[in-house]
Amino acid sequence: MNYYEKELNIINKSNRLRKRKLFDKDLIDLASNDYLGLSTKKSLLKKTYKNLKIEKSFSPKASMLVNGYSTIHRKFEKKLCKLNKFEEGIVVGSGFLANISLIESLVRKKDVLFIDEQYHASGMLATKLVQGEVVVFKHNDTEDLKDKIDALSYTPNRIIIAIEGVYSMGGDIAPKEFNDIASLYNAILLVDEAHSSGVIGQNLLGWFDYYDIKPQSNHIKMGTLGKAYGSYGAYILSSHNIISFLENRAKPIIYGTAPSLFDIALALTNLKYLQKHKKEIKNRIIKNQKIVQKYLNVNAKSLIVPVEIGDNKKVMAIQKELIEKGYLVGAIRQPTVSKAIIRLIIKLDIKKKDLKEVVRYLKK
Repeated sequence: MNYYEKELNIINKSNRLRKRKLFDKDLIDLASNDYLGLSTKKSLLKKTYKNLKIEKSFSPKASMLVNGYSTIHRKFEKKLCKLNKFEEGIVVGSGFLANISLIESLVRKKDVLFIDEQYHASGMLATKLVQGEVVVFKHNDTEDLKDKIDALSYTPNRIIIAIEGVYSMGGDIAPKEFNDIASLYNAILLVDEAHSSGVIGQNLLGWFDYYDIKPQSNHIKMGTLGKAYGSYGAYILSSHNIISFLENRAKPIIYGTAPSLFDIALALTNLKYLQKHKKEIKNRIIKNQKIVQKYLNVNAKSLIVPVEIGDNKKVMAIQKELIEKGYLVGAIRQPTVSKAIIRLIIKLDIKKKDLKEVVRYLKK
C-alpha cells in the first residue's frame, strides 16, 4: 500500500503537484535566482579553481569547530565584514541552515520573536523549535508590529524582529522603519538578505546599504551565496558576541560539516567581481527595471517581478507556452504564495530583446 497516494492525488487535482524537472539547457532563464548571471561566467570559475588548487586540501572534512574551518572560509568572512562594516561573520552551509541556526539558537526562554508573515519557510520552520514565544505580524506592516509589541502582557528578556531585505515572491523591500522600531524597543533586528545582497543599495550590499544604516550591536545580517553571488552556501554577520554565541549554541554550525571550500572560494571570487563592476551592474539593473515599468507598468525595486494570475492551471499553461517560445519563467503556486503567480526574474544576462518579448507576452 502506498501510504501517501491519497494525499498526492489531492495535490494533483488542485494543480499543485510539484516535480523536479530537467529543463532544456538552451532555454533563456528568467526563473532562477542567479540575478547577476554570474553562474555562466567561466572566467570566474577558472579563477576560483586556480586559487583553490594551491590549498593543501579542497574538502572541509569536518565541522568548523573540529578542524573543518579553513583560511578560505576566513578570507571570505573578513571580506564580507569589511564591505558591510560588521564586527564579525561566520559562513554556514546554506541559507536554510543559517535561518535554523539563528532562530533556533537566539530565541531563548522568556524571549519573544516577532516575524513577518512572509518570512522564508526555513525561518518559519525554525520557529517550531524555539524555547521562547513567537508572534507573526502582517507583511511589511510596521504599525502592526508596534501594536503587537505593545500588546505584550509581560516584559521579555529580549525582543527579536525578523524581516527580509527583499521578499522572494513579491520583490518588495522592507521599510526602513523596522530599524527605528528595533532601536525604540531595544530589540535585535535580524534581516535575511538572501534576495537583496548584490541587487540593492549604493554598493549593491543589500538592505542596510540601501537605507545607509550603519550596523549596530543589535543588527544581524544573513545572506545566501546561491543567488546574486552565483555559488552555494550562506553567511551571518553581526557583533562578536552574537557570532560567538552561534558558535556555541547553533546546532547546524556545531554539528554540520563546514561549508564547501570550492563554493566559498567561488563566492569570494564573485564578490570581488561584483564590487569591481558595481557601477556597470547597477546601470543594467536600472535598464531592466525600466523595461518592466514601460511594458507591465510595474515599478520593480529589485530583480523579482511577480505577475499575479490567480489560477493554478492557467499559470502552468503560461509557463508551458513561454517554454515553447524558448523562455523559462517561474510558475509559483500554493502553498508558496496565496494566489498563483508568474515569477519573472529580470536577470542581467538576459538580452534586451528577449526581456521585451517576454514582458510583452505577459502583458497580452
